[in-house]
Amino acid sequence: MGRDYDPVPGKWYEDLEDEVVFLVMTVDPDEELVQIQYEDGEIEEFDLDTWHELDLDQVAEPEGWSGSADEEEEEDWEEEEEEEEDDDWDEDDEDDDFDEDDDDFDDRDS
Repeated sequence: MGRDYDPVPGKWYEDLEDEVVFLVMTVDPDEELVQIQYEDGEIEEFDLDTWHELDLDQVAEPEGWSGSADEEEEEDWEEEEEEEEDDDWDEDDEDDDFDEDDDDFDDRDS
């Protein structure tokens, strides 16, 4: 058996027996569960006892890692939100156009 690492969200590990690299996504100490994501995007969850049986080594983030599906969805959502804000700004500009005669109308009431 190799080194015994505690699972740390955001850290990368290599399972030396299966020769696979994965990212720890979440650790739930109450449920004693670890959620990981492999380089190919597959997500797996297992208990802490299973984690401690693994022969692991800490590794650097794999080159070319594009991020998790959740991160990509978040980025897409943020981009859409920015585009919508830009569209809203243009619409507001059109609504703010007014005829100068409207100011004259207010003066008549005085």
